[in-house]
Amino acid sequence: MSKELLEHSLTLNRRRFLSKLGLGIGGIALGSLLIPDLFHGGEEDASITGLPNFAPRAKRIIYLFQNGAPSQLDLFEFKPMLNQMQGQDLPASVRMGQRLTGMTAFQAKFPLAGSAFRFSQYGQARMWLSELLPYTSRVVDDLCFVRSLWTEAINHDPALTFFQTGAQQGNRPSMGSWLSYGLGSENKNLPAFCVLLSKGKGNGQGVYSKLWSNGFLDSVYQGVQFSNGENPVLYLTDPDGMDRTERRKMLDKIAEMNQDAYKDFGDPEISTKIRQYEMAYRMQTAVPEITDMSREPEGTLKLYGPECLVPGSFAANCLLARKLSESGVRFVQLYHQGWDGHSNLPLEIKGQCKDVDQASSALILDLKQRGLLDETLVIWGGEFGRTNYCQGKLTPDNYGRDHHPRCFTIWMAGGGIKPGVYGETDEFGYNIVKDPVHVHDFHATVLALMGLDHEKLTFKHQGRRYRLTDVAGKVVNGLIA
Repeated sequence: MSKELLEHSLTLNRRRFLSKLGLGIGGIALGSLLIPDLFHGGEEDASITGLPNFAPRAKRIIYLFQNGAPSQLDLFEFKPMLNQMQGQDLPASVRMGQRLTGMTAFQAKFPLAGSAFRFSQYGQARMWLSELLPYTSRVVDDLCFVRSLWTEAINHDPALTFFQTGAQQGNRPSMGSWLSYGLGSENKNLPAFCVLLSKGKGNGQGVYSKLWSNGFLDSVYQGVQFSNGENPVLYLTDPDGMDRTERRKMLDKIAEMNQDAYKDFGDPEISTKIRQYEMAYRMQTAVPEITDMSREPEGTLKLYGPECLVPGSFAANCLLARKLSESGVRFVQLYHQGWDGHSNLPLEIKGQCKDVDQASSALILDLKQRGLLDETLVIWGGEFGRTNYCQGKLTPDNYGRDHHPRCFTIWMAGGGIKPGVYGETDEFGYNIVKDPVHVHDFHATVLALMGLDHEKLTFKHQGRRYRLTDVAGKVVNGLIA
């Protein structure tokens, strides 16, 4: 090769190298801006966090959990056969020896109980809904009713824990923690996972912190509970006599001491403490602004109803959930207690629906008018369903229903969900006859909508790789638009 050709070849290679290098540096810079923790070192599995496995359909989740198990037969499932056979014994061929709770196992008969409430069809899809849900009927065309959910758990604690953590035993990371671990945070001034609690007028079942626990994940991924008192997040405000400057100096000194401790012991929880202190400092500005409802337009407050100005109510929490989600909180978990309808169900369920119906539909409308519904997945439902037979004595205007894990209904909206009905039960509302969806399938589908492969979102603990869906679950593609 001549000297001229050699110099030309070297020049071309240098030019190509420098151009490619420029693109690479630009990509690194962009990645660090979009995902601040992209190059953060950590545990073996931590390298997957902050990046979806594929293009997500949803960016955030608001989960309206109805603790205590709402009766699908009085809200969503129109079963005229039950009214026609009112008081008759549930055929053994339908029950097929299903496991019963200790509350009805002693009953000699299982008298069928039709709903005391009128059902009508709504929306373009002519969806059947109870008269108890007049506000939900207005957004019915945005909702997907999954009528074929089922679970093995037959009692509240294991069933509730199963829905929240993917395991019945507890001490596992919650769904919100898994999503925080897998995707990171969108707002450095707010937690990725927030928890809101409310209680209705019906018979309640307790909720407890293990439901939003980080389990064996780093404690930075645990849910942050908001209270309904003067201080929404406890211990966030500065102590008396301390201003922001002094607080900053104190945190810097604590961080310095923690860094020294980390060098000596190498415990990753020490680094987590440093990050949590810094998060709390930043939240001092962000949280009061978000929890201030006075800046909301009058039309928005009217949409959610007067209860939205009562701290700790379901309506107030729905509005706060929208504000948190809009501000970049990845997962907002609401728990509303009071759905445990073993007796006096017609009266109690009226009160529960009055608490949640308007605010649930308002959340859908509010997100939609702000252009946020397409990127926000909203979930509404409990831990299992209710039996088609009466627990105890059946009277014309009063009945109770026992736990029923074999089939129940939830609804989902936004975030890539296909509106309509998925799944079908028999004419007694007792068994699934089409498209069953297990709890693990539900979790796999939710993760898929967020851009995560449920089989790849794992964490190694005590020699085993764990995941939200354990060793089961499949994505239900029929739910995805």
